[in-house]
Amino acid sequence: MEPVKIGLLGLGTVGGGTVTVLTRNRDEITRRAGRDILISHAAAKAFRREAIEGIEGIPRISDDAWQVVADPEVAIVIELIGGYSPARELVLQAIENGKHVVTANKALIAKHGNEIFAAAQRRGVMVAFEAAVAGGVPIIKALREGLAANRIEWIAGIINGTSNYILTEMRDRGRSFEDALAEAQALGYAEADPTFDVEGVDAAHKLTILGSLAFGIPLQFDKVYVEGITRIEPQDVTNAEEFGYRIKLLGITRKTERGVELRVHPTLIPARRLIANVNGVMNAVLVEGDAVGPTLYYGAGAGSLPTASAVIADVVDVVRALTTDPENRVPHLAFQPGELRDLPVLPIDQVETAYYLRLQAEDRPGVIAAVAGILGDAGISIEAIHQQEPGEGDTHVPLVMLTHRVREAQMNAAIARIEGLGSIRGSVTRIRVEQLAG
Repeated sequence: MEPVKIGLLGLGTVGGGTVTVLTRNRDEITRRAGRDILISHAAAKAFRREAIEGIEGIPRISDDAWQVVADPEVAIVIELIGGYSPARELVLQAIENGKHVVTANKALIAKHGNEIFAAAQRRGVMVAFEAAVAGGVPIIKALREGLAANRIEWIAGIINGTSNYILTEMRDRGRSFEDALAEAQALGYAEADPTFDVEGVDAAHKLTILGSLAFGIPLQFDKVYVEGITRIEPQDVTNAEEFGYRIKLLGITRKTERGVELRVHPTLIPARRLIANVNGVMNAVLVEGDAVGPTLYYGAGAGSLPTASAVIADVVDVVRALTTDPENRVPHLAFQPGELRDLPVLPIDQVETAYYLRLQAEDRPGVIAAVAGILGDAGISIEAIHQQEPGEGDTHVPLVMLTHRVREAQMNAAIARIEGLGSIRGSVTRIRVEQLAG
C-alpha cells in the first residue's frame, strides 16, 4: 500500500520532535497505522537550512506554508505554527483542499474551532487535536472515546506547566512570585512575555476544549472566567499549607442544573488529593464520570517529544480512518455535530464554591466579630479562622479564614462591606477552594 504523505507546517520545538519521533519509531508506527507515514513537504518560518540541521529525509522544505497546503500529494497537514493567524487561514485552506488536519494549536481550536470543524464536516475530512491539551497526556482521546459511556460530572485540571512550576517553587523554596517566574524563564519553562501562562489565558484555551468535549457544547472561549497567579503571595502558600491545602492554578468545568461552569483561577485543594501533589511543570487532569468515578490523567504537558507523541498519535488515527465513511468517524467534539447543545455558561458570580480570605485587620477587640457579622449577614459560614500575632509596632495583623460554599455574588457583596470597615486596611485577598471529592 502506498505511504501516506504528510505536510508539516513548522519545524520548531514540536515540529523537530515530530520528525524525530516519526523517524525513530517508524517501524512501530507503521505496524500500528497499517501504512508507512512520510513527511514529504515541510515549511519553516524564516527558513534556513542550517537552522534545521539534522532534520533529514524530508524531500521538500521551504518557507512557504501555502505551498504545503496546496501540494496535491499531501494527504494530512500537521499545523505546528501556533497562534490565531495565519494558522486559521492555512488550516481552512487545507480543509478546502480536501486534506485532513492535525494540530497542537489550543488557541486556534478554542477560538476558531467551531468554524474549523464545520468546514471539515462539509468537506468530509478530519481535524485531530490531541496535542492541544496537556501535551503528551491523552486526555482528548479519553473524553471522546474511553469515557463515552459516562455522563461527565466535572473536570479539574492543572493544564499549564509554567504556572504549576512557579507555585511549586513558591511552596517548596519559599520564593516570591517574581523570583519563581525569573527562574522559570531562565530554565526555558516560561516565555520572555509570560502573560498567557501566568494570567491563565493558556489554561483557558485548553479548558474551553475540555468543556466542549465533556458536555457537548460549542466552543466558547470568550465565556471562560480567567484569573491568573500574579497576585499569589508566599504567605498565601504558607497559610494554605497550615490549613492542609495547596494552591494550584486549575481549569474547572462543571455541569449544574443552572448551566455549565468554565473557570480558570488559583484554587486551594486538599493536600491529600493526588492532583495536589502534581509538581513542577507536569500536568494532570481529574475527570469525574457518573459510571467510572474519578479518573486522573498525568504526564508532561509540553516539550518536544511528549507533544510530538500526541501529534503522531493523531496522525495514526487519521491514517487508520482514511477509508472510513465520514459519517462513522469519531466526532470532533465527542458528540455528533447535530447533537451539540448550547447550554448557558454561568458567569462567575453565579458559581458556588468555598473561599480562602486574607485581610489586614486592626489589632483590637471587636474586629473579628465585625467581619464575622458581615459574613453571617451574607449567609456565609466560617469553617476555620486564624489570626497571626502582631509584630512589634504593628497596628494591623493578617486575619485568614476559610468559608463554606457560597455563591460568588454573595461573597462579592460581603467583601465589599468588609473592605469598607475602618478597621480593615487595603483589599481582601480571595482564593477559591475546591474539595474535588470523587
